[in-house]
Parts: sequence; structure tokens; C-alpha cells
Amino acid sequence: MSSRDLDRAGITDPQLRASYERCRELNAAHGKTYYLATLLLPPGKRPYVHALYGFARYADEIVDDLASTLSDQEKSDWLGSWGDAFLADLERGRSDDPVCRAVVDTVLRWEIPREHFEAFLHSMRMDLTVTEYPTYEHLYEYVYGSAAVIGLQMVPILEPSDPAAYDYAMKLGVSFQLANFIRDVSEDLDRGRIYLPMDELERFGVNRAVLERREATPEVKAALRHQIDRVKRLEAESRPGIDMLHPSSRDCIDAARILYCGIADEVANIDYEVFKKRARVSVRERLWVALPAWRRAVRARRRHGAGHVHGINPSYA
Repeated sequence: MSSRDLDRAGITDPQLRASYERCRELNAAHGKTYYLATLLLPPGKRPYVHALYGFARYADEIVDDLASTLSDQEKSDWLGSWGDAFLADLERGRSDDPVCRAVVDTVLRWEIPREHFEAFLHSMRMDLTVTEYPTYEHLYEYVYGSAAVIGLQMVPILEPSDPAAYDYAMKLGVSFQLANFIRDVSEDLDRGRIYLPMDELERFGVNRAVLERREATPEVKAALRHQIDRVKRLEAESRPGIDMLHPSSRDCIDAARILYCGIADEVANIDYEVFKKRARVSVRERLWVALPAWRRAVRARRRHGAGHVHGINPSYA
């Protein structure tokens, strides 16, 4: 993160700046599409979005990437102690954790409700015990905490003009997550998990055994097409919420919408061969979306300002 972004955000404490930079590094390393979209925000708001991503990514690493030799129970204990410490830090208003220090600061500055983080940690714990979901309603319990609340956490920073923006943000967050599930069917099977509703798969003659064969049969393709239809529907339903955000925030979220939901289009473009290929939005396509969006975002900041940024004059954010 450039010192300019931290300066524009009014973040001056050296330890706090180091924590925000750690979160930015996690975002840049693991969330390339998300990171690219974040660059469309006013500089003074970027650190706060990096902090929220850093929290989510670090928890995900505990579950999936860190300590791969540990048992699920040991990971659960680790996640539980880390999550409990974070929630306690929220209560006292500060943290000594290198990632959570910035997250606590972000939560307090923007008055983000604690329950969004509780729901997120609940979903992360589900990953250690739940391997499949019988219906979409069951899956939504997980997706609410892993994706919908990410949208809810973001909205205060994006400055909505209408409370309805929160409902639209949840739909958009869910569409992002579901697009990832469709793309990552094979990778998730490697971890023993299926994030597609089992009853809906069964309508097309697909079950766990069929997926384990790692073949994109006509039945599997039809099942994935059905899931993509939900992504596209949620994406369409979420769009009115973008216009409810501060003008300087809209292009960031619209670019993220196009790129994340574009993953579902890429699955279709590779003929649903998710076991042989990884559906990707190419660098060229990312730039094709991001460059015009960046120009629009700059114009929006000049015309409308950068919105409110805690601790500094918002006209300079």
C-alpha cells in the first residue's frame, strides 16, 4: 500500500500502518480480482477494504492452507481461539494481532456490526465439519456467513444513500461466492467438500460419486448450467444497489460484479470442463473492464468528491 493511501485515510500510527500493509499484501497475493477492483476506490478508502479482505483471507488460511498437517479438531481449536481473541479485541477497541489490529480499527471507524464477523467465523467453522449441503437453504447458511456478510461489512465504507443497499450487497456477495463454487468444483472435491445443493444436482442425475469421477458428462454440464443461472439471476437482482452507493464507490463494485460473475461465463466458455481446466477471466479482460472503470472513477471523484473518510477532509481523499 502506498503511504499516500494511508495518509489519505488518516492512519498515522506506525504499528497500525504496518497492519494495514499486511492486509494489503494478503489482498494483493490472494485476491487479484478483488484487489484490482479495490484500486478503483478513492485512495483514502482502500486501506479499510484491504483490512476486511485480510481478515477473511487469514481465517480461510487457518481452515484450508495453514498447518495442513493438523487435524480438523486442531484447526477448529486454532480458529476458535483466534476468532475469540478478535471478538474480545473488538470489545476492548484494540488488537495486538498483526492482521486484526487494522481490522479492529476499520470496524470501529466505520461502525461495522460485530455480528457480521460472528457469522463469518461460524461459516469458517462449518468448513471443518460439513462436507456437503442437502439443499440451497442449507448451503445459504454457509454462504450468508462466508459471502453475504462481506457485502454487509463493505457497505458502510461505500456510503449508501438508501438502507436497501444492504440487501442488494448481500445478493451480490452471494453471487460472487456461488460463481467461485462452480469454478472450483474439482478443487473443493480435493478437500472432500461439495458446495452445490445435493438435491439440485440429483435432479440432473448427479451425486457425489458422479462428481468424483471428474468427468464433465452431459448431466454434470446441465447441473452446472442450472447453478450458473442462479448466479446470473442474483447478479441482475443486485444491480440497483450499485446506484445507491456514493458515486466514487460505484465503479469499484460494478467492476467487481462484472469480473467475479464473469467467472460463471468463463465456465460456460470452457464447455463446463471444470475438472480439466480452471475458468479464468484473462488479464486482458480484466484490463478491458478496469481501465474504463478507472477513468470513470476519477471523474466521479472530481465531480462528487471521495465521500467521507474518517479523520481527514473528505475532499482530499
